[in-house]
Amino acid sequence: MTKRERQLLNWIEENPLISQKELADKAGITRSSVAVHISNLMKKGYITGKGYIVQTAPYVTVVGGVNVDIGGRPAAALVARDSNPGAVHSSLGGVGRNIAHNMALLGLDVRLLTAFGDDLNAQKLAASCGELGIDISQSPVIPGGRTSTYLFINDEHGDMALAVSDMEIYEHLTPQALAQRRKLLDASQVVVLDTNIPEESIAWLAENCAAPLFADPVSTAKAVKLKPVLGKLHTLKPNRLEAELLSGVPITGEDSLNRAADALLETGLRRVFISLGGDGVFAADHSGRMRLPCLPAELVNATGCGDAFMSAIAWAYLQGTDLEDTARAGLAASSIAMASRETINPAMSEEALRERLSPA
Repeated sequence: MTKRERQLLNWIEENPLISQKELADKAGITRSSVAVHISNLMKKGYITGKGYIVQTAPYVTVVGGVNVDIGGRPAAALVARDSNPGAVHSSLGGVGRNIAHNMALLGLDVRLLTAFGDDLNAQKLAASCGELGIDISQSPVIPGGRTSTYLFINDEHGDMALAVSDMEIYEHLTPQALAQRRKLLDASQVVVLDTNIPEESIAWLAENCAAPLFADPVSTAKAVKLKPVLGKLHTLKPNRLEAELLSGVPITGEDSLNRAADALLETGLRRVFISLGGDGVFAADHSGRMRLPCLPAELVNATGCGDAFMSAIAWAYLQGTDLEDTARAGLAASSIAMASRETINPAMSEEALRERLSPA
């Protein structure tokens, strides 16, 4: 499905009786172009007949954070309590959004469940999701709410001097809000969650969601939310510090890596992929374990590697791959991500991923 087809299908799902003229006006294209897209959607089996009876295709759902990052860097040494000439830039981010973005580039049908304020930042994020074909129709818009924003100031060397994180909006992703969207969640092939959402909401997902749960701990401060529900998760993707926190095992070498994996799997967790940064990944399940090195790639920006890894292991799971091939898919996606200055490499695709996975 193309991005435009996904956008049109989202609107049809919201209003099955919408006219082609209304769709054309919303999309900013001609009615004849809409007719072509509708015809393609019918041929692909997504909709049937007038009134647009929607056939739900297999999809994945991401439950987590979206935010706008705003950063500044002075042209000279940073002067406190003063206006500093320099450069300011903004970008769209958030762990959940980044994972959903990568999944969409890998060709998956993605639903993103998050919380938006009723502000300009929400409009920017919604427009971006629409362009990517990410369905956000089930995400609540909170009247008077502020869309999650991260504001940071770097010094003249590019190191962070201070930051303010405004993520209060996620408190609206309550267990009650999730329960209202249970049909969406249960029908997903996979649900990926990040720990920006409240702890009680993570607990609700663990107890009630019928789909396999993949969890990204995000940070050591937020990873603790997962500790009570580890045994309810299918897949966990922590880094070394998060794995230490959740397992209670200090990781200093191969033996302790195995003991940390044992502790995590003993909870009932099905699979764990412990990111070791430049040293690759340690993957384990109840049938085996292995340590794999990073794939060779030019390191331009490591920021989006973790999100790309999570997207790819979910993609690989849906392909029915075993533990090793799933880990290799994650490493391949990370190698693509790190080659771009952008957090999400626009070159990410299923074809690019399979090419990295093919023997040289």
